[in-house]
Amino acid sequence: MKVLLVKDVKSLGKAGEIKEVKDGYGKNFLVAKGFAKVATDEVIREWEEQQKQKAMEEAEEIARLEALKKRLEETHPVIRKRLGANGSLFGAITNHDVADALKEMGLDVDKKHIHLDHVIKATGDYEADVKLGHGIHAKLTFEVAGE
Repeated sequence: MKVLLVKDVKSLGKAGEIKEVKDGYGKNFLVAKGFAKVATDEVIREWEEQQKQKAMEEAEEIARLEALKKRLEETHPVIRKRLGANGSLFGAITNHDVADALKEMGLDVDKKHIHLDHVIKATGDYEADVKLGHGIHAKLTFEVAGE
């Protein structure tokens, strides 16, 4: 019996592969548990169409992320914090503060994707690494100013 694997199956193969298996194993385990479908021409054609659709969606997502990367690298947000008597900041600048500054500029980036190299406790210009997904990283330059 030929089956099209829908999910990765240990010791058999990866999703998308067509494998020849024994009838009982194919019907009673792989198909019944949802790991595979019987490999008819229609099922294979549907699988290929789904893969093309996924590839197109991924390409659109990558293009969107590249545009976001370009916008992030062109922006220069200013984060304002209260200063103490000696000129140092009250508290530290965190990735949450950077995400809020970007949100005010109309760029929605999750704070979990912003990485600061070190703790920021003084005014000045700094850089942050923004992980956008699909291996795309943006270098964000921002300024910390006192109020």
